[in-house]
Amino acid sequence: MKTKVKRIIKHTPMRTCIACRKVKPKRELVRLVRTSSGLVEVDISRKKTGRGAYLCPSPLCWQAGLVAGRLEHTLRTTIAGENREQLIEYGKNLVGG
Repeated sequence: MKTKVKRIIKHTPMRTCIACRKVKPKRELVRLVRTSSGLVEVDISRKKTGRGAYLCPSPLCWQAGLVAGRLEHTLRTTIAGENREQLIEYGKNLVGG
C-alpha cells in the first residue's frame, strides 16, 4: 500500500523595490515606513505601523529611491532635509543588492 507524502511548502512574501522594480522576497529588502509624526524611518523589525515602502539593500537603489523622489511618492509625504540626510547616510553604509 502506497502512502501519499504531502510536502509542506512555506509561502514566501514577495515585495517590489520602488527603485529598480524587481520583485524579491520580503526578507531581502529594507522596509522604510512613514510614521504618524511624518518622519521616514528604516524599519529593521519590519513591523512598525505606518505606510511602508521597500528598497533593495544596494546603494544604487537607495540613490534612485531618494533622489528621484520615488520614496516620497510611494509614502505620500515630503521628506525634510535632515531626515533625507539620515536616510542617505544609512544607504551609503549598505552592502549588497
